[in-house]
Amino acid sequence: MAEKLMKYSDAVKEFDPVFGLETHVELCTNTKLFCPAHIEFGGEPNTQLTPVSLGLPGSLPVVNQTAVDFAIKLGLALHCQINEWSQFARKNYFYPDMPRDYQISQFDKPTNGEGYLDVELDDGTVFRVPIERAHIEDDAGKNTHIGGADGRIEGADHSLVDYNRAGVPLIEIVTKPVEGAGERVPEIAGAYVRAIRDIVRTLGISHGRMEQGNMRADVNISLRRKGETELGTRSETKNVNSFHGIERTLQYEIRRQAAILDEGGEVLQETRHWDEATQTTAGGRVKSDANDYRYFPDPDLVMLHITQDHIDEIAKTMPEMPRERRHRLQNEWGFSDLEMRDVVNADALDLIDQTVKDGASASGAKKWWLGEIARSANEKGVALEEMPITPADVAEVEKLVAAGKLNDKLAKQTVSGVLAGEGTPAEVVKKHGYEVVSDDGALEKAVDEALAANPDIAEKLKGGNMKPMGAIIGSVMRATHGQADAKAVTSIVMKKIRG
Repeated sequence: MAEKLMKYSDAVKEFDPVFGLETHVELCTNTKLFCPAHIEFGGEPNTQLTPVSLGLPGSLPVVNQTAVDFAIKLGLALHCQINEWSQFARKNYFYPDMPRDYQISQFDKPTNGEGYLDVELDDGTVFRVPIERAHIEDDAGKNTHIGGADGRIEGADHSLVDYNRAGVPLIEIVTKPVEGAGERVPEIAGAYVRAIRDIVRTLGISHGRMEQGNMRADVNISLRRKGETELGTRSETKNVNSFHGIERTLQYEIRRQAAILDEGGEVLQETRHWDEATQTTAGGRVKSDANDYRYFPDPDLVMLHITQDHIDEIAKTMPEMPRERRHRLQNEWGFSDLEMRDVVNADALDLIDQTVKDGASASGAKKWWLGEIARSANEKGVALEEMPITPADVAEVEKLVAAGKLNDKLAKQTVSGVLAGEGTPAEVVKKHGYEVVSDDGALEKAVDEALAANPDIAEKLKGGNMKPMGAIIGSVMRATHGQADAKAVTSIVMKKIRG
């Protein structure tokens, strides 16, 4: 039965929403957090395993130093207090894809303590999201439910467990309760997770691919009546793995909780699940408090000691952060706020930057990545970066256009050829003979024929009426199969009509 919902605008007028996010970032180390098992997305199920990742008796964990260094990098980027001493703890709960029946995480002594992230919204507003901690933990395996709709457990005949992901290192970034966002809660939450994705990619510590599970977020939301200070009862929607899903989860939960509270009901503290197909959340289990997990220090792991000298060495390797880089590139490229927003929303910033480094103009690079290539990517349902064309290819096309060897039409055909797997731009041009006709004799002959075939247009041109020039250029283009240089054709026509 459909749940009762309040209109969103009414809900945020009557109630003050307070949200929190627990963002799980899978680190791109070569091996797992506590064992040397290799990590590879999409590998044959249950092949990337060791006794440690399976939790077999007698196996002992050893900390992956690279994962700890990655955590320190993220802590620096999020302005966190990096603790000199941190400790791994056992988080006890039963779940079929957790082979040890406990997760190795961090509790009261995390590697990264309090911090913050300033999030820039589309209109330029900057909102500070307070961070409580960014701790290290290992991931669980993955359940696949067979027989249910869209892989869901409802209606499934049986479930399969793949332990390849068990033991993969994660950083869980936990915000403090975020207050004062008002009606912009979904927008701010979406922008925050996008900013996290951009940061971890820039740092090179995660692929940040939500569709592959590299990133996912648990979305917490509660409501309190306007003017009240005590936090309301929250729901937690687990493992939301898309930006739009995070935004829509918050919109839905605000409307659902508002309807309950408006009728005098009580919101149940529970975990929920986002259903992309129905754009709704559904109830799961009653949410456990921290005490229910029976945290205690892992007796097999000593405390981590992180010296200030080590932090300083890592700080020297930190790259320019995404927000500062965007502003710098926008100034260098001369893009308007709207143009830069389009670039960022299309995930084209890195591609355009590299295309410019490879010799293209910023405007030319944007034209291709947000034009022909983006349309093709949308048709195929893949990300821009997955398209079979490189920034160097796009820069080569731009150089051919600038040199007068390709016109716009031939350039589009060349790009299409590269996308179709026909080779580099130079190879596509050679294969199809796309190069612009630059032979003056051939162009002059085509112009003479076009003027002779259109004497009325020729007379108008001689009389100073330039409007019909396009008809003559079009005629020459047809005669040369679209390979004429329009500027060269115009120059020849002007010489002809001036005698």
